[in-house]
Amino acid sequence: QVQLVESGGGLVQAGGSLRLSCAASGRTFSSYVMGWFRQAPGKEREFVAFVTRSGGSTEYADSVKGRFTISRDNAKNTVYLQMSSLKPEDTAVYYCAAGRVWPTQRSTYAYDYWGQGTQVTVSS
Repeated sequence: QVQLVESGGGLVQAGGSLRLSCAASGRTFSSYVMGWFRQAPGKEREFVAFVTRSGGSTEYADSVKGRFTISRDNAKNTVYLQMSSLKPEDTAVYYCAAGRVWPTQRSTYAYDYWGQGTQVTVSS
């Protein structure tokens, strides 16, 4: 079992930056693909980014490509999401998730464990 705790959310002006962190419990962190998802009010949860178990490969949603960077530190059991050039439409609750290798890592079905979420609000 893995427990995930996100931190780093907050209020930022458009064009600003934030760094989200997700700390995982347990000794098997490196065996999980790690993803970030977000959910805005009245909308479905959507994929943001994922990083493979070794950290050697990443993938992003088109809406954040070039602005967000996902990374992980397996020694610290932590995954990060560096967000830059933030836009009001990035406002959402951001969730980290741990999952297994799946045909598409962009699907929520690939992830077995979820954090409680952290709010990111971008003002215009």
